[in-house]
Amino acid sequence: MKIRVGLERTAALVSKSGVIAIFGVSLPMFAQAHPSATAAVPLAPDSAQYTTVQQRLARGWNTWDTRSVTTQVLLPDGLAIHLGMKHNTTESHDAFLPEVLIGRLDPGAEQVRPGPHAWDGSYTDLQVSWRSNQWRVQSAHDGGDLVMLVSPVAGATSGLAPTAFFSVDLLWNRPGMVGWNGDAIEAVTPTARTDVFCTCSKPSSATLPQPGVGGPYFAADLISPVAISTGHRRSVGEVEATLDREHAAYEASLSKNTKATTIVDAIETTLGWDTIFEPERGRVVSPVSRIWSVQWGGYVIFDWDTFFAATMASVGDRDLAYADTIETLRTSTAEGFVPNYARAGNWKSFDRSEPPVGSITVLGLYEKYHDRWFLEDAYPALLKWNEWWPKHRQIDGYLAWGSDGQNPPGNLDDGSRGTRAGAILESGLDNSPMYDDAVYEPKLHVLEFADVGLMSMYIADCDALANIADALHKSADASALRARSAAFRAKLQTLWVPSEGIYLNKDLHTGQFSHRLSPTNFYPMLARAPSAGAASEMVEKHMMNTAEFWGQWALPSIARNDPAFHDQNYWRGRIWGPMNYLVYLGLCNYELPKAQDALASKSYALFLREWQQHRHVHENYNAILGEGDDVKNSDRFYHWGALLGYVEYLQAAKQGQ
Repeated sequence: MKIRVGLERTAALVSKSGVIAIFGVSLPMFAQAHPSATAAVPLAPDSAQYTTVQQRLARGWNTWDTRSVTTQVLLPDGLAIHLGMKHNTTESHDAFLPEVLIGRLDPGAEQVRPGPHAWDGSYTDLQVSWRSNQWRVQSAHDGGDLVMLVSPVAGATSGLAPTAFFSVDLLWNRPGMVGWNGDAIEAVTPTARTDVFCTCSKPSSATLPQPGVGGPYFAADLISPVAISTGHRRSVGEVEATLDREHAAYEASLSKNTKATTIVDAIETTLGWDTIFEPERGRVVSPVSRIWSVQWGGYVIFDWDTFFAATMASVGDRDLAYADTIETLRTSTAEGFVPNYARAGNWKSFDRSEPPVGSITVLGLYEKYHDRWFLEDAYPALLKWNEWWPKHRQIDGYLAWGSDGQNPPGNLDDGSRGTRAGAILESGLDNSPMYDDAVYEPKLHVLEFADVGLMSMYIADCDALANIADALHKSADASALRARSAAFRAKLQTLWVPSEGIYLNKDLHTGQFSHRLSPTNFYPMLARAPSAGAASEMVEKHMMNTAEFWGQWALPSIARNDPAFHDQNYWRGRIWGPMNYLVYLGLCNYELPKAQDALASKSYALFLREWQQHRHVHENYNAILGEGDDVKNSDRFYHWGALLGYVEYLQAAKQGQ
């Protein structure tokens, strides 16, 4: 819900008296934080270096507003230029589209084809189809100014031309005033004065505002391109020249290697459109998608999802990589774990965590950028989280997924706390067939299920965190971490089944091994647990076996010969970027170049299919059809889908391409 207040500029407001009026606010759907939730987790103060990172990120024009990719916002002022589109008819079916999101599936919803989006918003491009209308929206920076061009797509609009509305206001309760000054809209904030111009004329009183349009606005029938500019007036031709220049700069910034260019463009574009300014904490961060964030009240940070966003951001934006990492760690609960989710209103999953991939993320970024302060900022939360797992998720010496329902505060309308369902959600593999028969032990708050994937990721976390401790000269911590790694690695070895040539999960309730195979059964390579011979056997006998995981599209989230494979529903058989990525990292710990190359190639081919056709980046993909659009529960622009391209980026780098 947005509340916008518009004021016609008066003589008193024209004066430069220094009097500032509150003009506009934008309230999140879930604005009221639960008091217990707010008080539960005191946040450590940001370091000076990280404060500078956020200050660098949260500046200038960009698509910062979660709720619409066609809104441009100037930070730190919060000044927003919104584009809404009115569908015109001659009878009674007029309609107005105030906000635009990528991948909406509601009947009659707008369809968006996202074009390039530079990290800093210096160039953006997309096309929108809605009802019988289609238009293109481009933006670029001209120094500190913004230019926008909205153009009808030739031959795509039938009937009457739509009417474009450009409204100007202030978001997030930021102070200032906005009003007409001649034929321009002027905004005054405590730090700046900004004039907004349009190549269209100031609308007459006959051009009625639409629901969702507040404050001063321009309006123009979209018969030909309409340009918006700030700072000074520009013609359509001048705006087009700026767009051409910034588009060329974007293209030049990509790798010259043909294959790498496509991957970097996809990652930069995906994270560019998914990165927002989150006003509750005043930070830039990359939630999984805007649709998820809107549904969760304004933003939602998922544990491993956002760590993987940080890893991908490292291909071109160090500050964003650091921000996604630190902000995920800063969601940590008082108990010491990074929660499954953290959402608007300071709600989070106080009962459960998610896969421990934080330390491998931080170490990877440090090995690329070598910023010691980043390790110092991340280390305390990583260590506390690492220590939490064996204290709260251990059963018979194994690690298992769990849910602590007794942790305060309780989540409203969430029946999963302290249940078997909540424990499975901690895995991040919400409906995986691996857990269909797993029993929940309420006294220990865990599944009676020794999990190969969790054990392996935790060992890798210990190893990475020990290396971080070495870099920080914390020798006692490093020794303790390596001791934990060794102990759990030895326990993991008891899950190796020689007759099967693979590590198997174990049902601790029955004492039987589970023969339901998932890519997580290959994660021991991530932990460097198997010998070289055992790793090779796992790959040849299982991963590259067409009856199990190999095929035109790989790797399915459950083996092809499992009864659940044909469900092709979420984690029941579909292909997921994070699984392929973690398996690929494990392969890279061994001399398995053919397997590395083959997995990277197949992952990339799957990613490219819908990227080239629709510019979609899917949450998950059908392992039979190689599509993501076949179901409604695969978000069309969910950033971790780009991990399928990222593995090819890593493989190309290894091969010096």
